[in-house]
Amino acid sequence: MRTNLQIPTNQKSRCLIPPLQKEVPESGTLCERRGGGIGRRTGLKIPRWQHHEGSMPSLGTMKRKLLVIVGPTAVGKSALSVELARTYNGEIISADSRQIYTGLDIGTGKITVEEMKGVPHHLIDVANPKKQFSVAEYQTLAREKMDDIFSRGNIPIICGGTGLYIDALLGKVVIPNVPPNPKLRKQLEKKSVIELFAMLKRLDSRRAEGIDPHNPRRLIRAIEIAKALGTVPRYADILKNNSIDVEPLYVGLMLPSEVLRQRIHDRLLSRLDEGMLIEATELHRKGLSWKRMEDLGLEYRYMSRHLRGLISQEEMITQLQSEIWRYAKRQMTWFRRNTEIKWFLPKQTADIERKVRNFLKS
Repeated sequence: MRTNLQIPTNQKSRCLIPPLQKEVPESGTLCERRGGGIGRRTGLKIPRWQHHEGSMPSLGTMKRKLLVIVGPTAVGKSALSVELARTYNGEIISADSRQIYTGLDIGTGKITVEEMKGVPHHLIDVANPKKQFSVAEYQTLAREKMDDIFSRGNIPIICGGTGLYIDALLGKVVIPNVPPNPKLRKQLEKKSVIELFAMLKRLDSRRAEGIDPHNPRRLIRAIEIAKALGTVPRYADILKNNSIDVEPLYVGLMLPSEVLRQRIHDRLLSRLDEGMLIEATELHRKGLSWKRMEDLGLEYRYMSRHLRGLISQEEMITQLQSEIWRYAKRQMTWFRRNTEIKWFLPKQTADIERKVRNFLKS
């Protein structure tokens, strides 16, 4: 099954991101973590960082500073976050809309206990996958956990690729209090996802850029909100009472497009080898419906279709690989809006460490 993704060699290396920070030579080696790249069997170049004498302020003078590690799927966010947490007494708050659910382990690339290296991780395995976990619920739990981490003198490190979760946590997006509209939902449920997506683009083009266009439940909810409130306010239009008293440093990781696509390809095959299809079968046996797997998207959507006999395994792999790549591009579309993000290649660990150290001691 395992093959290399064919990439044209006559194309220049391209990134989906703004200019990177200054590049430095690579050094050191660390096994890249599942959920943060190709998988546990692939080496990631990263130096072994040490505490710097006088680099950290005393707790009495420390501001409420935190780190935010963002980027597309498969780029290496988890491994970087763990190393930063070990160096700077950090605790990691996951910002992943599917790792929040129990039982969705291999398919979401959930970090293992061994890969955590003793670093506390929060907001993983806190919700029942049979029920939808809302952005508002995430915002509440994440802010409570962030305050708890600060109270113990540690540094929260937000790590994940769900931009809406991160923006909600840090007050960059308003969470609308819009109750369900059964009459509207009944009308919308008759439409195809193509029609729903086109409708959302007309109502709220910015929200449409970051949403899964194949998920009818999310499309209907977004349309419901847009019809009730108009375009959801963001950034310059944010409500003052939605902000929180923290100072974040945004660190973004990205790779050239062809490198990231190969990682996505290799990681998908690795997860299949680890038993991803068995995991999906067991989830269904324990009561997770095929419809709910469709709603969960990506791996679980296409595995459910294969397990129902709707597509072959080869079709599942091909379609899923393309869908994950489209998802990575949607992630970058979302993150590019935030001009506070400092972008690096994963190998630029010395520059990242310097940026973080200077930020925390300032």
